This record gives sequence, C-alpha cells and structure tokens, in this order.
Amino acid sequence: MPSLVLVGLMGVGKSTIGRRLAARLNLPFVDADDEIERAAGMSIQEIFDTFGEAQFRDGERRVIARLIDGTPKVIATGGGAFVNDDTRRLILEKAVAIWLDANIDILVERVSRREGRPLLKNRDTRAVLSQLAEERRPFYEQAPIRVMSSDTPHDATIDKILRAIGR
Repeated sequence: MPSLVLVGLMGVGKSTIGRRLAARLNLPFVDADDEIERAAGMSIQEIFDTFGEAQFRDGERRVIARLIDGTPKVIATGGGAFVNDDTRRLILEKAVAIWLDANIDILVERVSRREGRPLLKNRDTRAVLSQLAEERRPFYEQAPIRVMSSDTPHDATIDKILRAIGR
C-alpha cells in the first residue's frame, strides 16, 4: 500500500483526520508541518517571517520527499503543499493524494480555534480562505480522491476515505 497524503485547505482537518485514519489502518501518522518545524528548529510562523513563503515551500517539498520513502504511512500536509508543482508531482507519483474538502463556513469556524496560521495573520479569515479555496481548487482537483468533511463526527469522514481507497 502506498502512503496516503492528505491535502486541502487549512482547517479541513488533515492532522486530526490523518491521526485517526492512520490508527484505523494501523499505519504510522506524520504531520509534515511538525516535521518541517523539527527540521528547521523554528515554528512555521518563524520560518515565514525569517525566510518567506518561497523558502518555506522548498523546505516543505524536501521534507515531504523524505516522508514518502516507500514505507506506508498517513501524511498530513500543509494547505499550500499541493500547490507547489514539484511537491504535487512527487505526491501524485509516489503516494495516494486525498483531497479533504469542506465548505468555507466550516473552515472559518475551525481555524478560529487555533493560532499560528501565517497566511491568516492580521487578515480577514473568511476572505483569505475564500480566496485560497478559489486559487487552490485547480491543484486540489488533481488529487485522485476527494472527500467532503462536514460537521459530522470525524469517523464519518474516515469511513468515506476508507470506502474511497477500497478498505
């Protein structure tokens, strides 16, 4: 079984769903953002502030390449990872990309619960998420599997993913 890579906008639940999906499949779970922070020795916000988004994306691509090493696992990516051409190509060639999607109202409510999202810093959350959804849709649509996340329990979303991958 290839690794399963969860892609989608911030707040859609890639980390939360990913952890539970991995447990159900008895696979390791890795959050790419956590791995990036560990590798850099700083938070994602600090990486953005110090080096900018382009440098962050390059580091993100290298970390994801290291994570997709042939050992099956569930990987949660940052919201912008799949937009990067090299990162997207790597994921599509070596893993199964699963686009977790949700409507904007759900995303706005979820991201308001957590700090540390560089793209939302001092900005209107709904406007930013709406713009990102529009800009990133053509990239996310390249994932072979799309699963809608809603205000149902996480297990309902996990069940949809398991059905989509034939488990």
